[in-house]
Amino acid sequence: MAEKSILYDASKCTACRGCQVACKSWNEREAEKTTERGTLENPPDLSPQTWLKMELREVGNNGNLRWLFTRRSCMHCKDAACVKVCPTGALYYHPLGFVSYDRGKCSGCGYCKEFCPFDVPRLDTNRGSGLGRMDKCTACTTFGLDRIDEGYSPACVKTCPTGALTYGYRETLLTTGQARVQELIVKGYKNAYLYGDKEVGGTHVLYVLDDSPSVYGIVENPKVPGAAIAWQDVIKPLGYVAVGLVGIGLLLNVMVARAKMLNGKGEK
Repeated sequence: MAEKSILYDASKCTACRGCQVACKSWNEREAEKTTERGTLENPPDLSPQTWLKMELREVGNNGNLRWLFTRRSCMHCKDAACVKVCPTGALYYHPLGFVSYDRGKCSGCGYCKEFCPFDVPRLDTNRGSGLGRMDKCTACTTFGLDRIDEGYSPACVKTCPTGALTYGYRETLLTTGQARVQELIVKGYKNAYLYGDKEVGGTHVLYVLDDSPSVYGIVENPKVPGAAIAWQDVIKPLGYVAVGLVGIGLLLNVMVARAKMLNGKGEK
């Protein structure tokens, strides 16, 4: 099945935050308490209740200032560190390529947050029991709230009034994004860049930027931590072997105990 993606064109975004509201509404996320912090941004960061947040930056010098808007959410990596390290299978790949999530399987270990190169997953910890669950954007593939399976676009894309967000086949959006970057370069934005094409093996959320990623506050050259690769390729398999050996050991103990019991009956 051909992979799909979301293309975010920062040069078309007005930071209306309709996407932020639509995401919270569709995914039934609770409102969070906000405070005046001297910024137009609210809430202050991603959280278990806020899966998408628009970041606003004022850049420039010598009186030449302008706003830059960054969409902060799960990048839905093609080779996702969170999927690699998830010990329960709560994180998995949707058939269209997005990183989906089964909250009921989450153990609250926090490995996904620790190893994500984009620092996206957030833990919702129950302070009473000490147990918690992770939450993040699922590209509207959450069970019971799945827009994609019904043939609709993600809620954030549907609500965008300026066309800054587009949903479609990844290969098509890569072509669209690259063409837009060339348009921006011709207009004088020499550092225009398509982010997500190659980063961490490619992502299913692509960004058209009219300046370098670092200016937008985006990680340049993100890397999947080596420990995540070791977890998938070495530690997980060893864990399965250990479980298997324990199972074999228990079976042998049962067999030995049964043999002793039968021999004891025979001696009588």
